[in-house]
Amino acid sequence: MIIAILTCFLLLAGSLAWFFSYDLRLKVQDFFLIFIPQSKKQFYSVRQFAQQFNEAAAPKQLQSHWHLQQWWILVAGFSLFFSILIFAFTRPISPTKIEADYLREVDPQIYTLLDGQMLSPPPEVEQSLIEEAIISATNIEATQSSIQAKAFNSNTENLAALHSHGDLVSADRKWHKMNPRYKQRLLMVFKIMQQRYGYEMVLLEGYRSPERQNILAGNSHITRAKGFQSYHQFGLAADVAFKRNGKVVISERDPWAMQAYRLYGTVAESVGLTWGGRWTSIQDYGHSEYRMPGLKKTAEMAEQLTAEGQLLANHINEAFE
Repeated sequence: MIIAILTCFLLLAGSLAWFFSYDLRLKVQDFFLIFIPQSKKQFYSVRQFAQQFNEAAAPKQLQSHWHLQQWWILVAGFSLFFSILIFAFTRPISPTKIEADYLREVDPQIYTLLDGQMLSPPPEVEQSLIEEAIISATNIEATQSSIQAKAFNSNTENLAALHSHGDLVSADRKWHKMNPRYKQRLLMVFKIMQQRYGYEMVLLEGYRSPERQNILAGNSHITRAKGFQSYHQFGLAADVAFKRNGKVVISERDPWAMQAYRLYGTVAESVGLTWGGRWTSIQDYGHSEYRMPGLKKTAEMAEQLTAEGQLLANHINEAFE
């Protein structure tokens, strides 16, 4: 806007000077009278050179016009060079490139595992499917006896009881709130589970606020970690489940789901994640976390790591706009 106003001002000033100054009009007239003949001579010289330049490429001119033929090489070289520059500066910024550049700098390990190919998160699971899964898990627990439960897995905490209280209904399932260092590892696990074993996975909960963590810590069968003691507050942990025939399955007393959770644990550990199924106190088969080296579990660090994911999400949105 400022440039447009300045341009209009200069044009107006120049026009007024032209109309009110006889000397200026005379000088401009003399300039064009001298410039036009010179321009004609230069035009004819350029046209003659262009004709020679064009004829120099003919086979019969190889010996006599070899010096002009070098111009073709120079023109081709400059054309190639400028086409590379134009491509580099005008190509659209890929959202995956933003995240790739970030991980290449802060987490070369996962960047190497992914071979620079960033994975995109699946759509967020529908709320209705979570509610149906909670009801289904509650029904399974109600119909199975405690003896059958112990025979199936004597060390497993009753996670379905957690779901029966409806805590997952209000859980955060936004992928961008997780730090990319963990998110890309989890997405790699999702991809392997789908392609290698045929299990479709869903995110039950990713980021968890310290307030929600303190509420859940009130039940020792759910978690014993309070606010900023869990990797959820740092965007470095998540709880997952599986989808079967279009429905989410969260009960670990479902043999199909339990087999899937064990495979999930193996795959998660293969990409550097810690699996909750290995814990001796509360075995949480759907939980995995990335224990980032040197992490200090403070409120400031939690804000920094979750903000990194949000910042990248904002850059990605800007790249699409």
